[in-house]
Amino acid sequence: MQTSTMPVSVSIIQLQSFPVNAHLLTILYDLCMADFMDHLPSHERERIRKRMRSPEAYEALRERVKGPEDLEKEMQRSERMAELNFTLESEPKIKDRLKSQIEKDMREQGIDAVMESEKIPDDVKKMIEQGKFTVAVSSHPSTHDDALIIMPEGNVQEKIPVKQSLSDQYAAVLVKE
Repeated sequence: MQTSTMPVSVSIIQLQSFPVNAHLLTILYDLCMADFMDHLPSHERERIRKRMRSPEAYEALRERVKGPEDLEKEMQRSERMAELNFTLESEPKIKDRLKSQIEKDMREQGIDAVMESEKIPDDVKKMIEQGKFTVAVSSHPSTHDDALIIMPEGNVQEKIPVKQSLSDQYAAVLVKE
């Protein structure tokens, strides 16, 4: 005697074509989801359950979703930074001009007004004030977006980002030329 069993991976859409009670479909769906949740580690299950039942978490998630305007601005900024990176790598005169402009702004406004990082070690600060640094476009240490970065020369492995407003100004001026 052969018995046929229905595979467990039957989709809800396939089941909806049968005249079945909606309550039974809900129970079946819950069983499938419970099975999925059982394969996750306990801390992940708890995190998912907490996220699914918390209205505050849902609202925070909705706020983090970017709209079309935000995406457009982000794409334009990324494009400008890519063009600036290409310009700095291909034209050393422009790189030198940008470095001298940053040095001038640091003398006029102070190093803290130009640099985004507040905790700059004294030896690094001294090297930057002496003009012993290079300018490049690299990933921001905290946001990982492309940013204008100052790297002190020598053994120092620090990337110190220029403030975003100044980076955007420098990029707008240099990319136009």
